[in-house]
Amino acid sequence: MSARANFSSIGLRAAACGILLSLSALLTPSASAAPLEAKAYKMAGDATRMRVVMQFDREPDPKWFLLRGPHRLVIDLPETNFSVDARELKARGLISGVRFGNVGEGRSRLILSAKGPFTVERIDVLENEKAPGYRLVADIAAASDKAFDAALAEQAETTGSTQATKKADRLGVVAARRAKPFTIVIDPGHGGIDGGAEGVNGTVEKSITLAFALELKKKLAETGPYDVFLTREKDDFLRLDERVRIARQHEADLFISIHADTIRLKGIRGATVYTVSDKASDAEAAALAARENLSDQLAGIEIQEENHEVADILVDLIRRETHNFSMRFARSLVGELSDAVELINNPHRSAGFRVLKAPDVPSVLVELGYLSNPKDEAQLRDPDWRGKAAARISAAVALFAGERTGTGG
Repeated sequence: MSARANFSSIGLRAAACGILLSLSALLTPSASAAPLEAKAYKMAGDATRMRVVMQFDREPDPKWFLLRGPHRLVIDLPETNFSVDARELKARGLISGVRFGNVGEGRSRLILSAKGPFTVERIDVLENEKAPGYRLVADIAAASDKAFDAALAEQAETTGSTQATKKADRLGVVAARRAKPFTIVIDPGHGGIDGGAEGVNGTVEKSITLAFALELKKKLAETGPYDVFLTREKDDFLRLDERVRIARQHEADLFISIHADTIRLKGIRGATVYTVSDKASDAEAAALAARENLSDQLAGIEIQEENHEVADILVDLIRRETHNFSMRFARSLVGELSDAVELINNPHRSAGFRVLKAPDVPSVLVELGYLSNPKDEAQLRDPDWRGKAAARISAAVALFAGERTGTGG
């Protein structure tokens, strides 16, 4: 009897110990409940599109939401120890600031501030293929205030998630155009420290392009119910990707970049209309694109090739539909200009202009003439000639806008 009692006592004590051990396990943080380790941070892209990558020792469970004033993407994480290189946090491209830290109650936060409104194209957690750990990948792209406000409104009804957006739905602004005036963004080339080309009689390209852009804006305001914006209205320097960002944030239906180049052969004169292409239509177009694409370097800004991590985003830069619209407008523009101004031979050309690479905005670059030719330079300085040329461009815009909005004859 005593032996049986003793055995029962031992069993009860063992059971009690088991319960205590179980409670201890629940109350004592396990290895999996230890803070995450954020081991590296990288971001790449430009003023139109950015990718952010943060490396973790274990799989994080992020939740995200948007804030405005300034425009921000906030990513909440489980408690995290951040051990990242401060140099990688330097503002660049679309991102104007990066902050992170613990916010209490076992939570941490990463905050990405942007230069303007944006869309979140993707937030994913991926397991590393060649090393232990996981990476958080966030893709954002410049957008309009309307698109950002729509995302905020949707956020108010739901909550953010880590689910990636389907690729077919990216750049959804095109498919979801709301009823609004046809919008044109005019880009006066060069500006500020980047004067552009200089004529044989001292005319500076940045001054001609701004004067013409203002004239074109005036003509467009007179001829149609358009919204018209300029990338710059004074002698300011703008990066090429900033010009593209401005077009996207205005939800432009058309982007027209204005230039006036020089060429070694002084006898060549006339206007040219360019569209973007991976392969230049001719050596002269390739050389011009190379010169224009160096504008950022003239201001001391280092231009780097896109990081391989953003390659899949940049594949979408030249979307077929947008390119077709650009080609259509360029052909119409050449036809209108041919009735009023002198054009070079083969006036519609193409090359890899960075300023024409908005993924969802039909875009052309117009070389009004050659400042290296005295006759062209004199015309470009003549307000009457600029008015006549601007009127022909305005007529081409009216045809194109009518096609796009269904109001054309």
